[in-house]
Amino acid sequence: LKQLEKILERIEKPHADFRLWLTTEPISTFPLGVLQRSLKVVTEPPNGLKLNMKASYAKIQDEMLSDCPHWAFRTQVYVLVFFHAVVQERRKYGRLGWNVAYDFNETDLRISLLLIATYLKKAWDNKDDVMPWGTLRYLIGDAMYGGRISDSFDRRILKTYLEEYLGDFLFDKFHPFRFYAGPNGVVYEIPAAGPKENYTSYIDSLPIVQTPEVFGLHSNADISYYTSTTKSLWKDLIDLQPRGGESQSGRKREDTISNVATDILSKLPQPFDLPKIKKDIGVPSPVQVVLLQELERWTKLVVCMEESLHKLKKALAGEIGMSNYLDELSSSLYNGQLPSMWRRLTPQVGCLFVIFIHWLHPLL
Repeated sequence: LKQLEKILERIEKPHADFRLWLTTEPISTFPLGVLQRSLKVVTEPPNGLKLNMKASYAKIQDEMLSDCPHWAFRTQVYVLVFFHAVVQERRKYGRLGWNVAYDFNETDLRISLLLIATYLKKAWDNKDDVMPWGTLRYLIGDAMYGGRISDSFDRRILKTYLEEYLGDFLFDKFHPFRFYAGPNGVVYEIPAAGPKENYTSYIDSLPIVQTPEVFGLHSNADISYYTSTTKSLWKDLIDLQPRGGESQSGRKREDTISNVATDILSKLPQPFDLPKIKKDIGVPSPVQVVLLQELERWTKLVVCMEESLHKLKKALAGEIGMSNYLDELSSSLYNGQLPSMWRRLTPQVGCLFVIFIHWLHPLL
């Protein structure tokens, strides 16, 4: 990459149609010169069960479906694609979906499909009517997808999905298998076996928006999802505000930040003299031990706020350099958010700066 950066710097008059496509993983030593000359394109899984399944089937070739002669292979492919979409879509519900946000990706699906094709082809060659469900559940649930899982409860959820999705009941003609049947008539089931178009056309008929019950969650999970999405949207909009020039009131951004810092400094109390308090108390009682711990936390918070605000004012005046944490502090004060350096020393009162001030005001 460093050699590439030098080559790009030597290019003076490139051809009008010249384009350089670079595929790379996120690394800390990525050359800054290449990054500044580039347009960043990130591939993320589509949002929604239907779009996720469409994207997965778009990468499945007809040759791959034809390689395995077993009559149950195409059905297994559809079930695994549905399973892959479910485990990815649960991530958008936060802790309600997974205790840890796992990066399930296309590689997990592709290798799992190869595993199914290998074992079903072996069963077909041996004329074995019994399918190796236990082996497939273990390889997919413990080796492939389960290899990413670190939480025991998440692993239990994943194994439950595979117990519900892989079994002889998929081919029960008297009791057809359904992933989910909703009260509004929407049914998620396995389409009739056939060519790839049978499955893609059925996916096209699915609703674009699905309820959390499809993933085995309560319907109220949507409340948490839409709330977090709305907060994230507003946060991004606030961060996109102009960082220079004047605001609508005609005041510069730096002046607004300086005034906020001055106002907070004027309201900050003096830190407690902990050595003197400990000397006056002597041997503390259990309640006094808790009191001293709280006073120590309070003192650390006041000292951190005072020092950081003084440094910020000096940085705004040009007396010292604007470091990364001072820039984060200035942006938080301007946007009305609680700075992360203060949040680490405060009770869990939320991320809004106004809430923090309301908590701080009775103590002033």
